Amino acid sequence: MRVTRALTGAVLLSLLGACAGAGDTATMPPPTFAPPQPVGVKNPAEMPSAAAAAPNGCDVRHSSLRPGSGNPATGPAVSAIRSRGRLVVGVDQNTYLFGYRDPASGQIVGFDVDILREVALDLFGDRNAIQFVALTSSQRIPAIRNNQVDLVAETMTITCERLQQVDFSSVYFEAGQRVLVPKDSSATGIADLGGATVCAADGSTSIRNIATAASKPVPVSVPDWTDCLVLLQQGQVAAISTDDTILQGLAAQDPNVKLVGDKFTDEPYGIAVNKNANDLLRFVNRTLERIRSDGTWQAIYTKELQAAAPTPPPAGYRD
Repeated sequence: MRVTRALTGAVLLSLLGACAGAGDTATMPPPTFAPPQPVGVKNPAEMPSAAAAAPNGCDVRHSSLRPGSGNPATGPAVSAIRSRGRLVVGVDQNTYLFGYRDPASGQIVGFDVDILREVALDLFGDRNAIQFVALTSSQRIPAIRNNQVDLVAETMTITCERLQQVDFSSVYFEAGQRVLVPKDSSATGIADLGGATVCAADGSTSIRNIATAASKPVPVSVPDWTDCLVLLQQGQVAAISTDDTILQGLAAQDPNVKLVGDKFTDEPYGIAVNKNANDLLRFVNRTLERIRSDGTWQAIYTKELQAAAPTPPPAGYRD
């Protein structure tokens, strides 16, 4: 009965994305959720470490462009967005607390969503001048590179490898990878999962970190994090491992799982921007500077994560 009740909750959260929410500026595309079978097992040899792919001297916390003393609002990327009349952003609709469809209001809500709404406010004077596009982890970079969206904020870690494909804002959230297991599991962290199947989303840094863990767990990839929860509930994987922020949201949906172990990676989140949009990148960083200093970041944290807000991550720039 435990599996049936928990599975129903996870499926419901994903399917709610199909409903149009009052207040959204555009209808969300259909959700990508599907029963995750067969399970995809990743070959660790096919997943080189981020360090191996990184150029020399890469510093992810000082990789962005300073807002500057000029007016980035006059640049070509920002001007095109303003001419369109709305900001188009990539978000998750299945990550509870950070980007998800609220069943009560029907709207996309969460920490990442509220951060993006602040950018829309600075662009248009209206937090609702925004269109959400639901993306899986593996779709985030292609969507930016192909100009399908202006920005992506989706629990996305800044890495040296990703910086070769897209630009990122300054760090707006600090996370770290941990492990989620059934409550009856004896595992206390990633070190106890040698040879066991551990789930993460395809296209995430988490799947590579699982593959390169010293304990040698078996990485299993699926499109969305809710798919991982379904597999865990069905007993098809022994654990889920990803950022603690995502795992906290999954644990809130199922009382029969627990978060174990300390953080074993650092995951600094940034907002992804096309490499040909320096003015937009500087504009986003100006918004992040504002919300760090005027208390908005802390207010969003307390509201969406339902906890006392820490000090926001400091900004770091390359220029």
